[in-house]
Amino acid sequence: MDYKKSKAPINTVSRNIMDLCRETGNIYESVAIIAKRANQISIQIKEDLSKKLAEFASYNDSLEEVFENREQIEISRYYEKLPKPTLLATQEFIEDKVYWRDPSRENQEN
Repeated sequence: MDYKKSKAPINTVSRNIMDLCRETGNIYESVAIIAKRANQISIQIKEDLSKKLAEFASYNDSLEEVFENREQIEISRYYEKLPKPTLLATQEFIEDKVYWRDPSRENQEN
């Protein structure tokens, strides 16, 4: 997924609490859902970054000076400029792009 195209802000934004708890009815439940999604996004971004940087890895065990690769630096800068996973997850939650369910509520309804 291209996180750069997300509408998530790069900086921290004040939010209306009522917007976050509209769907769940509980702000703490909403925050827990956003936190779990942020962890998923963080893991995905780390895996993508690791795959891209693995191409530049040198497997020499010599003590020679390590040189910086311009492409590697550009990839790192790209990932540094991305919005933080918590901001991405919050934006996805507000836009109703996060699937979540509460098994305890499902059991009560049955």
